[in-house]
Amino acid sequence: MENPEEAGSPSGATRVAAVDCGTNSIRLLIADARTENGVTRLTDVVRLMRIVRLGEGVDATGRLSDAALERTFAAADEYAALIREHGAQKVRFVATSATRDAENRTEFTDGIRARLGVEPEVISGDEEAALSFAGAASVLAGESGVRTVVVDLGGGSTEFVLGVNGKVLAAKSTDMGCVRFTERHLVSDPPTEAEIALARGDVLDMIAQVLQAVPLATADRLIGVAGTVTTVTAHALRLPEYSPEAIHGTELSSQAVDQAASSLLHLSRAEREALPYMHPGRVDVIGAGALIWQTIVDRMEELTDGRVDSAITSEHDILDGIALSALR
Repeated sequence: MENPEEAGSPSGATRVAAVDCGTNSIRLLIADARTENGVTRLTDVVRLMRIVRLGEGVDATGRLSDAALERTFAAADEYAALIREHGAQKVRFVATSATRDAENRTEFTDGIRARLGVEPEVISGDEEAALSFAGAASVLAGESGVRTVVVDLGGGSTEFVLGVNGKVLAAKSTDMGCVRFTERHLVSDPPTEAEIALARGDVLDMIAQVLQAVPLATADRLIGVAGTVTTVTAHALRLPEYSPEAIHGTELSSQAVDQAASSLLHLSRAEREALPYMHPGRVDVIGAGALIWQTIVDRMEELTDGRVDSAITSEHDILDGIALSALR
């Protein structure tokens, strides 16, 4: 979404720019931040996403490829021009899973610094989790005492965060994401039942690791963020086009998530590409993402003895958390 607003923030607001560079996409948020009664709210000026697949092949090679860097730097040039045009006063650039894993990440950080004039921060999985929670919690009604699990399902990693009243209680980052699991497991088109079974087993193993750090069974509510979750939700709603307004805040039963995720998982890439709400950059990886989300939702219902039998989708996520953190 772009708004041709003049450069500079309105009176009483601070204009911030946040960039989230993940394994599959690089996203930009330019927003005006206002604080009233101790609560900071963001009003979007520009919100953009480009699929650059920075993490392509990193799981196998341990390096960022030249082609992936070229795609990412082209997007960074575009974002730098928009940040200047709209007069952002504070800028924060955060890189996550793919960059953490890459042995040549200095080449990436040098290129970003030259283009945006800020130090790109390769953050830990724990900080990624906290920022994701802050972004989701900033816009969803948070009844006092409701223990909420936020799951940020990315291309190379998935973060699980348990919090209450806006505060993080426990968090865990896992090496599990739609790009990583597509490359590792779901190589057929559509994936075979054997591939699906191995991938699902891997997801359950990852959740078992999460349980050592995050007491998921104590949760009262589950929120999912990022492109896989929003796309599964769009599929469940059978939207005529991708609509953030229709998706944001949608609560789906675990059965509805199962049906939508299973459908996406078993479609061919050509069939996925034909869906009106499917981003071209997600066509080849949404099957793995849907399987991961489906398995998490099912496992949460089991762990909570049916108390958490639905999932809420949020369009606001780590990008909003980065923007809020830039104010501090």
